[in-house]
Amino acid sequence: MQRSIGAYVINMDGSSERWAEVSSQATLAGMQIDRVAGVDGRSIPTIERSGFNEKEFLRRNGRHMLPGEYGCYRAHMKALQAFLSSDYENAIIMEDDVELQQDLTLRAEAILRAVPSAEVVKLLNHRSKWCRTVAVSEYGDAIGRCLHGPQGSAACYLVTREGARKLLRSGNDIEFPYDMTLERGWKTGVSIYTVRQNIVELSERSTVSQIANRAQYRAVKLKGVRKLGTHFLRVVEYARRIRYALS
Repeated sequence: MQRSIGAYVINMDGSSERWAEVSSQATLAGMQIDRVAGVDGRSIPTIERSGFNEKEFLRRNGRHMLPGEYGCYRAHMKALQAFLSSDYENAIIMEDDVELQQDLTLRAEAILRAVPSAEVVKLLNHRSKWCRTVAVSEYGDAIGRCLHGPQGSAACYLVTREGARKLLRSGNDIEFPYDMTLERGWKTGVSIYTVRQNIVELSERSTVSQIANRAQYRAVKLKGVRKLGTHFLRVVEYARRIRYALS
């Protein structure tokens, strides 16, 4: 018999303090969490990056992919695979820098009841402008799709088994960082929604990024005319996002 909802936390092997803190929060919240070992992208040479379309990534993002981003992407693929190997019907996938709330599982279950067609629901975003609400859960959480984006962050999201299968297929052709891929339902075929207001927040642990700092992002960006194609593709993506949000 399948159980309703599981919780998976991505945690790097060298980050024992983070795991201890999030485990303590889970205990206080009455949640059972399963650890998924993070992937150190720095240990994987570029030529060994599987499923990575380097040319398309550069063209679409206007910069090269950072090792930490590749590791993040692969870690989320591991979490989705762990979920599909379980007997849970649905799962909450988290990174280890979120602040767990006592009612997280209950609110996640209520969201799925409110929007039964959802395959992924983002529970934390950096921004949620122009959100078109389609339902409100019994806990008062508004769920919908945003016309403006990217919203940013893959730190906490709810996913069904079918949503996980579709996201895993997208991992064979990486063209964007994972947080952006997670929003691109018009490409992946995933029925993606978001909460208007975050139901979890980032903790103080998030102030130290395990992916990259701003200087590292700036160092791999294209400049000048080399980025014109990226600007055009972003306009196209924006139009697709709006059409998807209104569908």
